[in-house]
Amino acid sequence: MTIKDQLSRTLLVKTPPKRIVSLVPSQTELLVNLGLEHQIVGLTKFCVHPKGLIKKKTVVGGTKQIHSDKLKALNPDIILCNKEENTKEIVDTCEEICPVHVSNVQTLEENYELIKQYGVLFNKEPEAETLISKQKSEFSQLTDQLKGVKKKRVVYLIWRNPYMTIGNDTFINYLLKIAGFENVFANKSRYPQLQLESLKDLAIDYVFLSSEPFPFNEKHFKDFEGIIDKSKLIKVDGEYFSWYGSRLLGAATYFKHLRASLGLGL
Repeated sequence: MTIKDQLSRTLLVKTPPKRIVSLVPSQTELLVNLGLEHQIVGLTKFCVHPKGLIKKKTVVGGTKQIHSDKLKALNPDIILCNKEENTKEIVDTCEEICPVHVSNVQTLEENYELIKQYGVLFNKEPEAETLISKQKSEFSQLTDQLKGVKKKRVVYLIWRNPYMTIGNDTFINYLLKIAGFENVFANKSRYPQLQLESLKDLAIDYVFLSSEPFPFNEKHFKDFEGIIDKSKLIKVDGEYFSWYGSRLLGAATYFKHLRASLGLGL
């Protein structure tokens, strides 16, 4: 079977692949939700969803570093990567073993496209279409409810020492807008570093402290003393702002609950 991935790379694969290695947590969770748990033979140490899956499979490394010997020993039919999560060097190494599908998700439409591609690739088209339909319905409802609502200005922090935020060309920035927020650093690109003192001079409604990749919690609130009022510091579930695939099925509901907790209307 000849298919193209989300970078328009052509792959020649067995139909359907029986032995899958996923090097992206979002995609591992998506595979399980499509009914492909038994076909997964390898994953990363960050593939924590669904709970307990990692204990049943072979861990081949992380998203930025892999053990190629472990990977080869699994004799995979296909390896699933992502442009943002994995390096070109990893993709090149994997291609020496078997075909590699590379995803590139920056919008909801690209998320739906990935799910559709997996449906075709793994012979799970009905399951894929059902998942896409549910997600479209939930996000359509959220978008309708947020029409005309003034967006609150947010700084979304993903890392500490150094502090890092998100720019406009990120999936997080895209989902912030979907959730009815405005990224204070939308004039920047990628993941800019910042000094917390610089936040004093900005008009900010909230600072979102993400649960990943750095696990922010309330003990880090002290870093902001004298800079940002504690009432503006909000812990958020980073998985709903950065994961794609089946995780987005609950994202619209999470965004509604987050807005409600902040006293914001829909």
